[in-house]
Amino acid sequence: MKLAYLIASFPFVTFIFHLLVSTVFNNRYNEDLSKGINPFRWAEYSVSSSIMMVIIAMLVGISDFGTLLLIFSINATMILYGYPMELINQFTQKTIWSPFYFGTFAGIITWIVVFLVILRSNPPDFVVWIFVSIAIFFNMFAIKMVLQYKKVGKWKDYLYGEKVYIILSLVSKTLLVWQVFAGTLQPK
Repeated sequence: MKLAYLIASFPFVTFIFHLLVSTVFNNRYNEDLSKGINPFRWAEYSVSSSIMMVIIAMLVGISDFGTLLLIFSINATMILYGYPMELINQFTQKTIWSPFYFGTFAGIITWIVVFLVILRSNPPDFVVWIFVSIAIFFNMFAIKMVLQYKKVGKWKDYLYGEKVYIILSLVSKTLLVWQVFAGTLQPK
């Protein structure tokens, strides 16, 4: 698997989804937002963030295709739990947290696996910084969800939360691309 192709793929996946929700699926996207759900987000993140995890795993030295496939799949599972979280809780007075807990459990596994490889492999410093910075951003998504469902301040407004998701997504993806470029793809 070529790292350069993977790095190009996750912004491209994001672009395709954003193009679709701003054109062909715009009416459905806006209708879903009014209900407090966004299945398009969860579908896009399940692919793009899973590619990001595979890139990080490869940078720390994981090269076994089966392991990379499991990292991709478990991360995608974590993200996809966001959809039932939104779907179930649009009809409840009291928040049902089980999808959040299941997703959190799945997500922690991928980060633990990559962290254990970091401890064993001693990767370059820029790879450690990528791991730390993207881990922080991935956790900010979870914190955002907690604030939204606890209805803290501006987080009561679903559309405010949607804007925060978009900003977090843009910043985390841009950060990963530039960190990888700075560390591995510079011309020699």
